[in-house]
Amino acid sequence: MIIEQTNIQDLLIITPNVYSDERGYFMESFNQKKTEVLIKEKFVQDNESVSKKGVLRGLHLQLPPFAQAKLVRVIQGSILDVAVDLRKDSSTFGQHYKHVLSGENKKQIFVPRGFAHGFLSLEDNTILNYKCSQYYHSKSEVSLLWNDPDFNIDWGIVDPILAEKDHLAEKFATFENPF
Repeated sequence: MIIEQTNIQDLLIITPNVYSDERGYFMESFNQKKTEVLIKEKFVQDNESVSKKGVLRGLHLQLPPFAQAKLVRVIQGSILDVAVDLRKDSSTFGQHYKHVLSGENKKQIFVPRGFAHGFLSLEDNTILNYKCSQYYHSKSEVSLLWNDPDFNIDWGIVDPILAEKDHLAEKFATFENPF
């Protein structure tokens, strides 16, 4: 397992060891002992979603005390995964990081608490699975505008398929940031 630090502190890319042969492949998708040096979170909930090409989910987060860290991976298909640093004391506050995760490359991204997270499905029938460090709490959920000019994220799409909550998402300038 290779764990790489991104240009945003605490945001990690994890590449598992994959063992392939004529039968298929085997990999450890998560191993607490191998990641605990850098990831101090205990994961309590796994979520899975299926999206068609052009679906954009995000930018989502939960407010404290229900803030979540996430470990995100794609089982099938591919996504453009985006994380935005909302930690006021961070040297990368307001900056974003994006990375393509796919069923083929098997890479994962660890998104710490204090980040907004979203993704764009690049293929039909993309299956995404992610671990969360906190249970879902609907009253603590926030959606920030996916195309907010303050974030300046190039998603590579003009008119994605959005959920109603993402159409009504809040601008970063008006967001009361608790991080």
